[in-house]
Amino acid sequence: MINRRLLPAIENSLAKFPAVALLGPRQAGKTTLARIVAHERPGSLYLDLERPSDLVKLADPELFLSRHTGQLIVLDEVQRKPELFAVLRALVDEKRVSGRFLLLGSASPQLLRQASESLAGRISFHELAPFDVSEIKPSHSELQNLWLRGGFPLSWLAKSDTDSYAWRESFIATHLERDIPSFGIRIPGATLHRFWQMLAHLHGQLWNASRLAAGFGVSAPTVQHYLDILEATYMLRRLPPLQANLGKRLVKSPKVYLRDSGILHALLGITSLNDLAGHPVVGASWEGWVLEQIAQLIGAQWQLSFYRTASGAEIDIVAERGKRKIGFEIKFSSAPSLAKGFWLAMNDLKLDQAYIVAPVQSRYPLATNVEVVPAVELANVLERI
Repeated sequence: MINRRLLPAIENSLAKFPAVALLGPRQAGKTTLARIVAHERPGSLYLDLERPSDLVKLADPELFLSRHTGQLIVLDEVQRKPELFAVLRALVDEKRVSGRFLLLGSASPQLLRQASESLAGRISFHELAPFDVSEIKPSHSELQNLWLRGGFPLSWLAKSDTDSYAWRESFIATHLERDIPSFGIRIPGATLHRFWQMLAHLHGQLWNASRLAAGFGVSAPTVQHYLDILEATYMLRRLPPLQANLGKRLVKSPKVYLRDSGILHALLGITSLNDLAGHPVVGASWEGWVLEQIAQLIGAQWQLSFYRTASGAEIDIVAERGKRKIGFEIKFSSAPSLAKGFWLAMNDLKLDQAYIVAPVQSRYPLATNVEVVPAVELANVLERI
C-alpha cells in the first residue's frame, strides 16, 4: 500500500463538514482511499452508483439515506445520479453534523454544478491526482520510469513497460467511449481521440484556438469546447500567463499541458525510455511532468502562471502567494544552463527565490537566490517555501 498524501486532509474535512467531495480522474485511487477512510469508521456504508444493485437501493434516496443518519455514507461515481445533490442538501440541513457523506466523482466541480450549487457552504472539495513524487519517493534511477509511465496506480505498478502502456491505451479508450458520455456529453469518441492526440503534439505550447480549429476542420468555439471537456475530466491543465502591470508586452494566451505524462506518451506512441529520449516532445514532456508535480505539491493557496514578454524575458512557472513570488525554470539536462530571458524575468518580477528543476543528483546554488534542485527532491523543497 502506497500512503496517499491527501488522507489527513480528507480526515480533517470530515471532522468539520457534513459532506466531503473527493474528485479526480478515474483510476487515480479514489475508491481505495475512501475505503481506508470508511474502515476507520465502523458501520460506514459504501454505495457504488455504477452497480445496479446499489442504484436500486436509492430508488427513494431520501428514505434510504435517512435510515443511516449516524453513519458515514460513501457515494462512489456520484455524477451518475445528479439528482442526489438536492436530496443530500435537504438531509444535511435537517441534521447538520460533520462527516455524513463522502462523495467520489470523476469530474471537476464546474462539471458537477449541482454539487457546488446545492451543497454550497456544506461541502469541502478535494482533488486526488495520480501518484506524485512525495508518495512514490522514487530514487534518482526510478524517476525516469515514473515520468515514462505517469502516476496512475495501475500504470506505475504494472509488471513491465509493455503492460503499463497497454493499460494506458485501454484507459484512453474507456475515457472516450464510456466516461465522457456518462456526463451527457455527446461527441464521437473518434473525434475527441483525434483532438486529444493533436493536443499531445502541442503539449506545453501556447493555446491558439483559431489555428487548431483550422487544422481540425471545425470552429474555434468547438475546439474550445473540446478543451473544456478534457480539462473538466482532469486530463488537461491550462497554465495561465502572469497578469501583472509591469509596463511590458506580455503573452496573453495560456499554455496547455496533458496532466499525466504516461497518458501523453501513450497518445504519442512512446513505449519506452529509449523512444522518449529520441522524441521531439521529450523536453516539453519533462516540463509538463515537473509542472504537475509542483501543482500537486505546492498547495492551493499558491497561484501558478508563466511569464513571457515580447522582448524575450521568460520563466516557466511563477508561484504567487500574497506578496511572495517564487520562480521555477525546468530543464531536461544534467548540467542546466540559463538563457538571458531567465535573468531578465528575474529582474522584471523581483523574485524572492528561483529553482531550476532538473534530473540532477544533488542540489547546488547557481547564483544568489537561484538554486538547482533534483526533481526527486521537489516535495522537500516545496515543504519549506
